[in-house]
Amino acid sequence: MTTHIDASKLDIEDRVVEINRVTKVVKGGRRMRFAALVVVGDRNGHVGFGTGKAQEVPEAIRKAIDDAKNNLVEVPMVGTTLPHQIIGRHGGGKIILKPAVAGSGVSAGGPVRAVLELAGVQDVSSKSVGSSSPINMIRATIDGISNLKRAEDVAKLRGKSVEELLG
Repeated sequence: MTTHIDASKLDIEDRVVEINRVTKVVKGGRRMRFAALVVVGDRNGHVGFGTGKAQEVPEAIRKAIDDAKNNLVEVPMVGTTLPHQIIGRHGGGKIILKPAVAGSGVSAGGPVRAVLELAGVQDVSSKSVGSSSPINMIRATIDGISNLKRAEDVAKLRGKSVEELLG
């Protein structure tokens, strides 16, 4: 059902959400690595996230960007907002995304804001419930926006016109 989106054809922008220092204790001492969490998007209906781990920060970020470009999803939009309210879930995190009137801006915190802004959504209201870890919040947001449906798709599925559906 999900089609692969070719990132090379899009004008992609990236945003580093979190960099975490990870330490592994071995016989000779501590091994330090860095884990990066990055969100990429074209501000025109495509967004993705990725993680990368390496011994140096720039290398971890580069790996995360490559991973994110391979995991792009399409965001259905109505004008500058979402088509309908949705709850995205992942692990212990839940994100409630609500469409907002034009001009109200992105009312979301941290990682959720990064995902929605890079997706190109300009007017939306959100609420985070449960886990506030950045990776869970991003995964819940991506889950929510990937489950959004356009009115045309629902109408086609039910064999009705959009006017009958909304009328």
